[in-house]
Amino acid sequence: MQNQTLPSQSPAAAPKRLNYFERYLSLWVLICMVVGVTLGKLLPGVVTGLSKLEFGEGSQVNIPIAVLIWLMIFPMMLKIDFGSLGGIAKKPKGLFITLFVNWLVKPFSMAFLAWVFLEHVFAGWVEPEMAKNYTAGLIILAAAPCTAMVFVWSYLTDGDPAYTLVQVGGNGLIMLVAFAPIVMFLCGVADVIVPSKVLVTSVVVFIVIPLVAGFLTRKVLLKSHGSEWFENSFMPRFQPVTVVALLATLVLIFAFQAENLTTKWVAVILLAIPILVQVYFNSSLTYLLMRWFKVPHNVASPGALIGASNFFELAVAVAITLFGPSSGAALACVVGVLVEVPVMLSVCRVCNSSRGWYQRGLGGSAD
Repeated sequence: MQNQTLPSQSPAAAPKRLNYFERYLSLWVLICMVVGVTLGKLLPGVVTGLSKLEFGEGSQVNIPIAVLIWLMIFPMMLKIDFGSLGGIAKKPKGLFITLFVNWLVKPFSMAFLAWVFLEHVFAGWVEPEMAKNYTAGLIILAAAPCTAMVFVWSYLTDGDPAYTLVQVGGNGLIMLVAFAPIVMFLCGVADVIVPSKVLVTSVVVFIVIPLVAGFLTRKVLLKSHGSEWFENSFMPRFQPVTVVALLATLVLIFAFQAENLTTKWVAVILLAIPILVQVYFNSSLTYLLMRWFKVPHNVASPGALIGASNFFELAVAVAITLFGPSSGAALACVVGVLVEVPVMLSVCRVCNSSRGWYQRGLGGSAD
């Protein structure tokens, strides 16, 4: 999920607290779901009309979703300091583990879990064709690692903000080239046909364009106004825009899925199970690998949280682009929205409560 980088504090500071919006994020998600489903039920014609607004005939890129996604992604892209990536060479373990889990474990483990649960364990409740559609959605969800919301989780676990930025930036750069091929490969294994042209288009629209725009804007403004103005005056202006865009996106997503959420509530519960298993498996794997390789806790915690969470806004947008706003694939990604916040807060609590155990395993040597 998207948000702004929060200021770091020393370990001796008071317990971390989010701002009012972030502190009650689970409540806002619930409210958005109620509002969205209500709109979908009361104004089906309007919602259907919005779902059919596309960038050109046959593009399958929904205009309202795309605009709102840009408003959320652009501030995150502004934060990426490409120059900071070079300094990570002195302590690369945390980055390598993060990228290993996100790109060589997470999408494949999700594909496996989807196959186990949807095509075998839950075979009596899910039709075979719909199981493939749900599987595609889960794969898309897992292949999109979380980005800016990680800064919130990092803040709550006393993470190293600079290293977190590098972890997120590294994921973002790899996403440019790896997201589409991984989704196509895994969906192909699951016998789901994914139009390569549409998927590449969605990557360009939702990742490449905001990244280039953020890079150029950052470069120009830093040169013309300086870093202090950029960080303290320019960036804070996006906070209300990001919040409104996030809430509006959630309302639209739930409105598009109103029929599925109210008539397929059993599917919602079933889909939540492999998502939960995957979240806790990947966060635990990352955390334990970090401890094994003696990575500092303030790098390990954000890494575990990145490995556990998903860039659900992008996932939903891609699922809608590929399969339609009311598809099973989109529903699977929407279920990811429902479980994201409470689950991630639970992972934060585990990281914080286990800090003493983690530090004892470092043996005084950390990279």
